[in-house]
Amino acid sequence: MRAFAQLYDALDRTRSTNAKVAAMASWFDTADPEDAAWAVSLLIGRRARRTLKMRTLTDWTCEQTGMPGWLFSECYSAVGDLAEVMALLLEDKGTVDAPRLPLHRWMTERILPVAKLKESEQRQQVASWWSELETRERFLLVKIVTGAFRVGVSQTLVTRALAEHADLPASLIAARLMGNWEPSRTFFEALIAPDSGTADPSQPYPYFLAHPLADDVESLGEPDEWQLEWKWDGIRGQLIRRDGQTFLWTRGEELVTERFPEIVALAEHLPDGTVLDGEVLGWAEDEPLPFSALQTRIGRKKPGAKTLKDCPVRFMAYDLLEHGGEDIRALPLTQRRRHLEEVVAQTPGMLLSQIVTGSWTELRELRLSARDRRVEGFMLKRRDSVYRAGRPKGDWWKWKIDPLVIDAVMIYAQKGHGRRASRFTDYTFGLWKGEELVSVAKAYTGLTNDEIDELDKWIRSHTIERFGPVRHVTAEHVFELHFDNVRHSKRHKSGVAVRFPRIGRWRRDKRPADADQLATLEAMIQLE
Repeated sequence: MRAFAQLYDALDRTRSTNAKVAAMASWFDTADPEDAAWAVSLLIGRRARRTLKMRTLTDWTCEQTGMPGWLFSECYSAVGDLAEVMALLLEDKGTVDAPRLPLHRWMTERILPVAKLKESEQRQQVASWWSELETRERFLLVKIVTGAFRVGVSQTLVTRALAEHADLPASLIAARLMGNWEPSRTFFEALIAPDSGTADPSQPYPYFLAHPLADDVESLGEPDEWQLEWKWDGIRGQLIRRDGQTFLWTRGEELVTERFPEIVALAEHLPDGTVLDGEVLGWAEDEPLPFSALQTRIGRKKPGAKTLKDCPVRFMAYDLLEHGGEDIRALPLTQRRRHLEEVVAQTPGMLLSQIVTGSWTELRELRLSARDRRVEGFMLKRRDSVYRAGRPKGDWWKWKIDPLVIDAVMIYAQKGHGRRASRFTDYTFGLWKGEELVSVAKAYTGLTNDEIDELDKWIRSHTIERFGPVRHVTAEHVFELHFDNVRHSKRHKSGVAVRFPRIGRWRRDKRPADADQLATLEAMIQLE
């Protein structure tokens, strides 16, 4: 745990990606394979399940330090991170002589089993752990047991570090990190072993992700250099047919085969040794259903007859990664597309993503119909592009439709996390319902650092009420909010929920009375 805390500090101290990669590679060079396996799991976001609640740990910290709850809340307000507050408040307790357990033993012998203990036993265990750990180690412990561990590295950077450590191609490491695996010595040794050519039949490929198109579309050259498809609003997935078995993976590397029996049934017609990249879509009467309908299927591991009837699903294929058991990602897109068309033509019920053609002017006009088609715009893929891993720039772009827009009033604010923990950066916005402002969205992106600093100072001097870390502020500032769509919602007081809200700009030219009515937002709801 101490060595892992040292790695955390090294990663937290720098913003240089090369320095982060070097720090991780150096750490892997000396780490025990079992510790390295758990470190990989934590660093790439495969966090161990939450074993203790943050609220419980907060109460135990107050008990152990003798601090009243109101003072703890004030400390949190100043620091902005609960784990850091606990680690600092407990610092004066000192340490006791105790064996320095390696990370893998902390995980398998302490952190994971504690969830099964009675609360009194949990409290005793945690107090004992805190007494033998130093400040940074206590901080990490709280993050891990609450499922909140994160540090500023992406899976791509971890992959680069492992490739450097093992002297293997990053593409091979990326592929081995996909799919189901448990942190163990065996896993890590297999992860960095020389390529043997064998793999788990269920293992998906790393996804190729696109960047948003920020420049004018003409900057990409002629349209005939690009393959344009509609950007479908579903669940990105890989459909695998190997060894007579079917596997369906989401982009989040969750195996969801059992949740979509219709797709499994049609996949039985796929040739063995086929891997498709595409989208799981709610689909009825030859058109996609709203994403809100698909959400009713996402959390159901074994959907019942009513769910299957209310939201039937299909798989929309738009790329072929493996053909006849051969990895064809290195082929240009035009060749992969030809093979894909052949495969889909032989698979009853499989959907094929439509290629759209025209001049940039014609495509701009067609893009305006995207929301009516229940798609998000266009995907633009260079015709000669190979299928790469991660999010490289240049070959794939998402040309999304213009967002929906409302003017809303900021009514609540909360401090951010990590490097934003000392400033109010997370905001809640409201629209008018009669004489009352009702909250409709939360957003924390879209402002410059200077604007955040200005707002932070204003929030501190214009707080009306406090609700824990949340500040209720004077209704004074109007912001233009952008979002992708809106739907009815019983979970929100306003009765609506917006998707992917972000701040477009600070409307200093508008007064609160000029903000939109809730009815304006409700009118944007598409018929479902």
